[in-house]
Amino acid sequence: FGSSASSAGGPAARAKAMPSSAALLPVSPAMMQPQQSSAHGIGLGALALPMSPGSLRTVAATPLGTLSAEAVRRHGARSFGQRTSHWRGSCTLPALSAAAVASATAASWRARGARARRRSTQEGAAPTIVLPAKGRRDITTCRADFPALAQEVRPGVPLVYLDNAATSHKPRSVLEEMSRFYSEDNSNVHRGMHTLSIRATDAFEGARAKVAKFIGASDPVEVIFTRNATEAINLVARTWARAKLKAGDEIITTAMEHHSNIVPWQMLAEETGVKLRFVRVNKEGTFDRDMFEQLLSPKTRLVSVSHVSNVLGCINPAKWIAERAHSVGAKVLFDCCQSIPHMPVKVHELGADWIVGSGHKMCGPTGSGFLWGRAELLREAPPFLGGGEMINEVTLEGSTYSDIPHKFEAGTPAFGEAVALGAACDYLSEVGMEEVALHEKALAEHLWRRVGELPGVTRYGPSPSVEGGRAALLCFNIDGCHPNDVATFVDQDAGVAMRSGHHCCQPLHRELGVTATARLSTYLYNTTEEIDLAVDAIRDAAELLRGAGYSSVAI
Repeated sequence: FGSSASSAGGPAARAKAMPSSAALLPVSPAMMQPQQSSAHGIGLGALALPMSPGSLRTVAATPLGTLSAEAVRRHGARSFGQRTSHWRGSCTLPALSAAAVASATAASWRARGARARRRSTQEGAAPTIVLPAKGRRDITTCRADFPALAQEVRPGVPLVYLDNAATSHKPRSVLEEMSRFYSEDNSNVHRGMHTLSIRATDAFEGARAKVAKFIGASDPVEVIFTRNATEAINLVARTWARAKLKAGDEIITTAMEHHSNIVPWQMLAEETGVKLRFVRVNKEGTFDRDMFEQLLSPKTRLVSVSHVSNVLGCINPAKWIAERAHSVGAKVLFDCCQSIPHMPVKVHELGADWIVGSGHKMCGPTGSGFLWGRAELLREAPPFLGGGEMINEVTLEGSTYSDIPHKFEAGTPAFGEAVALGAACDYLSEVGMEEVALHEKALAEHLWRRVGELPGVTRYGPSPSVEGGRAALLCFNIDGCHPNDVATFVDQDAGVAMRSGHHCCQPLHRELGVTATARLSTYLYNTTEEIDLAVDAIRDAAELLRGAGYSSVAI
């Protein structure tokens, strides 16, 4: 399941580097006073430099340390002294002398980055990723679209967010659309003849069409809005599966699943007598095709599998799984929470009967998720919840139900969140999912290599060199260090946000022989420099924990 690697070197030989997107701006002397960081400010040592969103976009791709006096002379008139427009007007950035900028640059490097810069130039570390962008947004500068990433978690300590498998940050366009909707169009959907209700309904159904287009669905009515992916899986379990499966039928899933793709089927099994079969993880840390073939039989009625594991990072062979399942007459559900945000996912290319997705992991708001299902399967399933909106007619003697999608959307939906999820689909489409996947492929390779350099480390899941590659997330453990301790120390020391624990995958951790792992997970706005900073912080934390004998809890 895991691979071990070690390397030598003490803390003095390593570095903490600012992300390449952290920017140095020309500022006036009055601005060079200690300030609180804000959504439009980037920390420079103990300073936070006020920045407009427009200027953020201008300089976000400038690698830290390269804004030298020569760079200012060469680009100053064009990039740093001109009026910079943004969505609500424009601002003029005051000029600062080249010497002052160079001095600020040097101070920043003394605080955070000289060692990483030396390593990158002397040891051949991977460079900042620069990719062509086919969409209307440039992935190399899109970091500036995410205001939360510009903050300092403490004075002088910029946020390094590497917990994207848990939730993603939101671009400014999504935040603004949600605010605009509630400020201008807020009204209950499908229920009014007045202007606001019509506008709200149009926006809500427009968001459904955007989600459908994003995942390649042929008809928006096949998209059901839910609170999250967990609810979407439960919807299938409590409607189609409860109505169609009986005692003795079998459901195949895997030991690598998130609890949301295990517990609903266990509850169904207790109620109906359906049997669960589990595909184990092979020694490479990937989906065991041979075992899956052995479990398949005419009794198999449903296969429910994650597209990408949130622990192992393996990309499961979805199309092959669907073909083999369909060959014995089984239906197929894919949990695509860890794939839809990171790569192109088209439902008919996967061969799925249902897929589920989570809005908050794909730049959308919390409380937004969706189920896509084949129309004929959705129509033959009974309703999920009863109440308003999902009915056609109600009498005291009985009720008839609406057609899809409304049959499964009882009550007032989270329409503002759905509209913002549509804006997230717009944003990712403008960047281009092919570009996101290419960017994250490079991050995955760099992450695997750098974490593998840590002394006493065990990495879980396949190498990026396997067929199909792996996702840009990595779970690992370090000998003698509990993951919770590591995660706490790197946050306090270097502002690194990472995850520790069982990641809602307790059965998989039992398979791995541990109770917890540490996890670094990246997204389209992350850089190789952030990975370097995180790994260096982890190395320092591990040495401190081992030296103090503090982290001795068994994992």
